Amino acid sequence: MEIGADYDRDGKCRFVVWAPAKRKMELKLTGGRELLLPMVEDGRGYWTLTVEGVLPGARYLFRVDETLERPDPASHWQPEGVHGPSAVVDHHSFQWNDHDWTGIDLSRMILYEIHTGTFTPQGTFDAILPRLKDLRKLGINALELMPVGQFPGERNWGYDGVYPFAAQDSYGGPEGLKRLVDGCHREGVAVILDVVYNHLGPEGNYLRDYGPYFSDKYRTPWGEALNFDDAYSDQVRDFFIQNALFWFSRYHIDGLRLDALHAIVDMSATPFLQELARRTKEYSLSAGRPHLLIGESDLNDARLIAPQEAGGCGLDAQWCDDFHHGLHALITGERRLYYVDFGSVLHLQKSIGEGYAYSGDYSVYRKRRHGNSSRVRPAEQFIVFSQNHDQIGNRLLGERLSQLVDLESLKLSAAMVLLSPYVPLLFMGEEYGEESPFLYFVSHSDKGLIEAVREGRRREFDFYQWKGEMPDPESIETFHRSKLQWEMRQKGWHAALLEYYGELIRLRTKTLPFCSPSKDRQRVEGWEGRRVIAMMNWSDDGCDHGLCFFNLSDGDVTLYSRELADSDGVWEKRLNSSDEIWHGPGSSAPHRLQGDWRVSLRRRSALVYLRVRT
Repeated sequence: MEIGADYDRDGKCRFVVWAPAKRKMELKLTGGRELLLPMVEDGRGYWTLTVEGVLPGARYLFRVDETLERPDPASHWQPEGVHGPSAVVDHHSFQWNDHDWTGIDLSRMILYEIHTGTFTPQGTFDAILPRLKDLRKLGINALELMPVGQFPGERNWGYDGVYPFAAQDSYGGPEGLKRLVDGCHREGVAVILDVVYNHLGPEGNYLRDYGPYFSDKYRTPWGEALNFDDAYSDQVRDFFIQNALFWFSRYHIDGLRLDALHAIVDMSATPFLQELARRTKEYSLSAGRPHLLIGESDLNDARLIAPQEAGGCGLDAQWCDDFHHGLHALITGERRLYYVDFGSVLHLQKSIGEGYAYSGDYSVYRKRRHGNSSRVRPAEQFIVFSQNHDQIGNRLLGERLSQLVDLESLKLSAAMVLLSPYVPLLFMGEEYGEESPFLYFVSHSDKGLIEAVREGRRREFDFYQWKGEMPDPESIETFHRSKLQWEMRQKGWHAALLEYYGELIRLRTKTLPFCSPSKDRQRVEGWEGRRVIAMMNWSDDGCDHGLCFFNLSDGDVTLYSRELADSDGVWEKRLNSSDEIWHGPGSSAPHRLQGDWRVSLRRRSALVYLRVRT
């Protein structure tokens, strides 16, 4: 049963809403002349009605048991905000130009995460389009949008969304999102959309007025858990599975990033995530191109991305926090919170080689053993990064890495992400060292809720012992401070860093040892005392080899050929982050390594060699 308002080409619109145990459901058409029309229940809790002569843009509400008037839980458009009526959308009239689009293989993606509201001064879907050429020039081929489901007000990270099917009206609504996706595909850019299936926001959340979407069996950081395994959970699961397929079919989205899967509690024999993955694969087969599911989870549980035949959930990939934590702790020296488990070269070395750094090891932060082994999972199933919205925005002052470390450390971290065997993700602006913070912001209408948000953030920061004055989440100034300064990319060391990122991306995408990365075709070695990691990669046929040195220490370090197995042959330098062209201090690293060689690594530097074919 397709929920929501399904507008047909011939002017008919079928309205479907799930509301079990309700005595009466009515459709209220608002506007010039209000109509109240009875709906029919099908015996499973779905109420339906087909109406002729309804035009796109028509406003409507559902009246529940002759008392409550509520927007459609599966509304496709909320032009008057989260408390206003829903609007009918004609999904047949948009002229798509991406009929030849076949997608981009996950292993080839260079992901770029953006927040629509702060990526441009205008903060809209359409305003993103003129910047696509710059991103393509850099080498970006996949845009990852933070959540766009309708949220209260005009500014929000998106994780307070309450209408999962409705593209945010202040961003440009349904038509704006379609123009963005179509424009991305025209430029050869895939689109990944962040969706939230673990909770809904507090303002405008009317699901409880319709049925048992939530369960008091479990709690999440945001309150009651969504009902994925209790009575009526079949229909709740279907609501979110339909949502995933809706983004694929109506908006041509290439993949979904599934937020905080560790907050979904599901004890059923066939978990929701398995069902979602199965239905997504079925849809992909019928559509003739793949649609991806990328999970975010802090459980270090490889079953999320293991095939269903092997008892896994069958997701395509997941964010790899251990890589970030290991790199961040070494680069910044921070050891608070979960970083207390990191700070050793061996953690990062293991993550580069396997994925998870903690695979059943004891975690001081959690005070228990954590994770299982990800060694057998392919490299393309892990998304790695040195920055993302969470790791920046959940800091008290929202500092980016560019505000925490020097230029040499920025270049080093970029090389470790982009030359790793995994799928790299950049956070908007990091490629030129954006200096604006990315802060937490909201625009709720309820004063009590606004104060609750402020107090909740204060308590969180106090618990984690952050020092300083918290920027007000409700203030529009907090939002404006988080906008990118795009023009910065043309100036001084920012321009040099941008060119450096482009060179790294070219190295990854055009050079054989790096363009088909695999955990099985690499060797990673680390020296804890000197804080150095060496990574050797080779091509499928074994004919091309790359050798990367990463010096994470605060001093220069020398390595010798005898310390690195299989380093014979002739190696030519391909990239050195310390070179003056990248605003570095300069380096004496030899252009060639041969025989009994030694190489000097400048502090916080990345050095790349390619073996000469013989």
